Amino acid sequence: MPMGCAPMGYVLWNEYMNHNPKNPTWFDRDRFVLSAGHGSMLQYALMHLSGYGLSLDDCKQFRQWGSLTPGHPENFITKGIEVTTGPLGQGFCNAVGLALAEAHLAARFNKPDVKPIVDHYTYCIMGDGCNMEGVSNEAASLAGHLGLGKLIVFYDDNKISIDGHTDLSFTENVAARYEALGWHVQKVPEGNTDIDGLRKSIEEAKKVSDKPSFIQVSTLIGYGSPNKANTHGVHGAPLGGDETAATRDELKWEYGEFEIPDSVYKLFGDTQKQGEAKEKEWDQNLAEYTKKYPKEGEDFKQLISGKLPSGWADVLPTFTPEDKGLATRLHSQTMLNALETSLPGFFGGSADLAPSNMTLLKAYGDMAKGQMGEKNIRFGVREFSMAAICNGIALHSSGLIPYCATFFIFTDYARSAIRMAALSHAGVLFVTTHDSIGLGEDGPTHQPIEQLASFRAMPNILMLRPGDGNETAGAYKIAVLNARGAGPSGKVRPSVMAFSRQGMPNLPGSSIDAVAKGGYTVQDSEGKPDAILLATGSELSLAVEAADELNKSGTKTRVVSMPSWELFDEQDQSYQDSVLPPDVIARVSVEAGSTFGWSKYVGQKGKSIGIDSFGASAPAPTLYKEFGITKEAVVSAVKSLV
Repeated sequence: MPMGCAPMGYVLWNEYMNHNPKNPTWFDRDRFVLSAGHGSMLQYALMHLSGYGLSLDDCKQFRQWGSLTPGHPENFITKGIEVTTGPLGQGFCNAVGLALAEAHLAARFNKPDVKPIVDHYTYCIMGDGCNMEGVSNEAASLAGHLGLGKLIVFYDDNKISIDGHTDLSFTENVAARYEALGWHVQKVPEGNTDIDGLRKSIEEAKKVSDKPSFIQVSTLIGYGSPNKANTHGVHGAPLGGDETAATRDELKWEYGEFEIPDSVYKLFGDTQKQGEAKEKEWDQNLAEYTKKYPKEGEDFKQLISGKLPSGWADVLPTFTPEDKGLATRLHSQTMLNALETSLPGFFGGSADLAPSNMTLLKAYGDMAKGQMGEKNIRFGVREFSMAAICNGIALHSSGLIPYCATFFIFTDYARSAIRMAALSHAGVLFVTTHDSIGLGEDGPTHQPIEQLASFRAMPNILMLRPGDGNETAGAYKIAVLNARGAGPSGKVRPSVMAFSRQGMPNLPGSSIDAVAKGGYTVQDSEGKPDAILLATGSELSLAVEAADELNKSGTKTRVVSMPSWELFDEQDQSYQDSVLPPDVIARVSVEAGSTFGWSKYVGQKGKSIGIDSFGASAPAPTLYKEFGITKEAVVSAVKSLV
C-alpha cells in the first residue's frame, strides 16, 4: 500500500496540505488520516521527509518495541499522527469527526469581515477494507447529510485484500454508492502515474463546498514490484531481498537501502518553510480577529488551549433528600444542560434516542447543513460510527468535549470505537441510559447484563454508574476532568456513564466530590460495622433500605457506594481499607448486572447479588423480585454471613 499510494501521499503532503512539521499541533493545520492504517510506513516516510522529527533510524525500527513507528499509526506515540487507526473504517469515521469539528467551529467563530480563523481541510486515504466495513457507510451517510465540504477522501482502489482479489466478495459500484450518499465523486484511473490527475481532482474537490469529496484512485498494490505487484502476497509481507532488488531495477532507482538523495530532502524542505509561513499568517489573522472581536477572540483562544475554564464545575447542582427522586437519566439531562453553559466546547447527541436518553441541549437547535454552529447532533441509528466520529471530534485538538448517547445495551454496537477512544486517549463522554433489567417490558434484547463488567475490564476508561442526583453530578465532573487530562491520574481518558430509567431517592450521604474516590461510605452505623453492603446505581437505595432493617435488628451495617471501580482502585491502600476494613468479612454486593468481578471487593467469603442470566420482558418491579434483587435477599445474605 505505501508503494501504490506514494503518488497520493506526495501530492497531498508536499503540494496541498497546510501543515507545519515544526509545530504539529498548530490549530489551523490541515488534518490527515490514514484510515488504511496497515500502510503506516507511507505516513512515516512522508513525516520523515517533511521534517516531523522521525529519523531514518526511527524508520528502521518499524514495528519494533518502543519505536516511534508502530505497525499502525498511533496518535499518542508519534507527534504529527492525528488519530490512531487500526480497525478498518474507523479512521474514515475519525476523519468525518475532524471535519465536523472544523465545520462547527467555523460556523461559530468565523466572521464575514475578517479573514477566517477556522479554515482547514481534512484529508483521508481509505482502502477496500475500509469500504467493506459497514461503519464507514454509516459515517459517509452522515457526512453527506451534513454537507461536510472540507472533507476530501481518497479511495485507494487496488482491488486486493488479504484473501486475494476483492471480486471474491466485493463487486459493488462504490463510487455510485457515495454519490447516492450525497458526496461529490471523481475518479483517477491511473493513480500510480497520473500526478496531474491527482492534482486536478484535489482542485475540483476544493471547488465543491457543500458536499464531502470522494476520489476513487485506481492503483496497483506493490507498484513497481515486477513479480508481486497486484497480488495479495504483497498486502502485508515484505518483498524480500531479491524482489526488492528487482523493484529497484524496475523503477530505475539507483540508490541503496535507506539512502535518500539530497534533492528529495530539499524538495520537502520547502514544506517546512511554507508551513511556518502559513502558521505565522494565521497568527496575524487571529490577532486581527481578536482586535475586532475581543470577546470571541478570547473565547476562541481559551477553547483551543484545551484547558477547562475557571469555575466550570460550579454550575453542577446539589441535591438533598427533600428534592424529588428522579431517574438518573433525568439528572443526566440537567447536568448536560448545565455544563453547556460553562464549557464552550461541550456538545453532542444521540443515536436516534434523544427523547429517551434525555440528551438534548435545550438552548440550541439541531446541527444540519447550513447550521453547523448548533450543538445537538442527530446521529441517527448509527451507534458505531457515532462513537468513532466523536473520537475524531475529541482528537481535533481544539478543546472540544463531545458526548454521545444510546441505550447501555447498544454500546455493544459501538464497543470497538469505545475501545479505540480508550486506547487513543480520546476524551469522549459516552452517555448511556436504561442501564439494567429495570427498563422492564422491552425484554432481554434491551436489558444489559454483562456490559458493566466488560467496560470495567477495558483499560484506560472510566465506568461510572451513579446512584442519585449528587452522584450524577459527580460522575459528570470527574468525566469532564478526565476528558481533558485534568483528573488525579493526569491521563486523558473517556468515560462510560450508565443511567437508570427508573427513579430513585436522593440519599443524605451522597456526594458530588466523593464520586472522584470511586467508592465511599454513603451510610454508616455507630461503631465498627459487622457487615458492609456495596452497591451502585439504582441498587444503592435498595442497599440503604436493607441496611436500615439490619441495623434495627442489631447488625451494624455500612453501605458503600461504588460508582467507579477504576477510581476506587486508584486510591491509596489506607483509604481503601478505611472504606472496606479488611477484618470485616461479611460483605454483600448488590447490582442489577453480572456479578462477575465483585469478588475482588466482597472477598471469597462474601456474596454477590445480581443477575448472571439474560433478563425477561415484564415490569421492572416484577423482574427485580423474580431475579432475587430485593431488600429481603440482601438482608438474608448478610444474616447468613454474620
